[in-house]
Amino acid sequence: MTKFDQWYQRLVKTILTEGVLEFNRRTGYHTKTITGVAYSFRPIEEFPLLTLRRIPIKLFVAETIWYLQGTKELSFFQKFSRIWDDFKDDDGNTVSTSYGYRWRSFFARDQIAGLIKLLEKDPSSRHGVVVTWDPNSDGLDSPPKKNVPCVPIWTANIVGGELHLHFLFRSQDVMLGLPHDIADFALLQMILAQRLGVKPGLLHYSGSNVHIYENHFKQAEELLNRHHEHPPVQLVLPENTLARAEQKDESLVLEIVEQLSSQYRPLPSLGKMPIAL
Repeated sequence: MTKFDQWYQRLVKTILTEGVLEFNRRTGYHTKTITGVAYSFRPIEEFPLLTLRRIPIKLFVAETIWYLQGTKELSFFQKFSRIWDDFKDDDGNTVSTSYGYRWRSFFARDQIAGLIKLLEKDPSSRHGVVVTWDPNSDGLDSPPKKNVPCVPIWTANIVGGELHLHFLFRSQDVMLGLPHDIADFALLQMILAQRLGVKPGLLHYSGSNVHIYENHFKQAEELLNRHHEHPPVQLVLPENTLARAEQKDESLVLEIVEQLSSQYRPLPSLGKMPIAL
């Protein structure tokens, strides 16, 4: 199996066998939960695509490209997927908690442009911090809303001529979200590294509350019985990926999807796994 498959299967087993059964009042579901999970990937050697079940490649590629546009408007992303529709604002056309909007437009500064400028000027800087969480409106005693960012913060460092990303999940749905999210951030890392003219390095994942929902237990048990030999998936980005993303180039999504899909031969779906909202 791929390194990602092996790690993911071990994580699922740990949660099912050692996780604490908890009731989540917001969703109305029980979960099995562990805390403080950490792991590191190297996407340039093996792009982290789960092959123990099929992952919708077009979804995460389009999502990453949409994030880099820095908009809360859904029109671009909806050409490829409607998964964000559950979190739409009252106007029916925007998502104000979109990662990309928070990174590039929300805090009166473009954090992605600032990160690139910082690391171009001083590759040794340890100030490459990108914030998604708004303490004025997210979490704590703030009024409930449809969506609160799962990734409150991530950091970027150039060490040894490589761009390393470290992202923190406050909450992680392992069966639905985790494979998708890690592929998202692996693609983001490779795009930023290309723009900075350095190699992609390590992608560090940290999960604070890592859980499996009770309505996914059956699929999780089935996944533990799967074994799949699959060669590592390699991704070579098209030129000027960041600039094309910012220009809302739809063909960019299709080019990246085609390259990944041509190598991707996963096992079948585990069946429908409803999202817990």
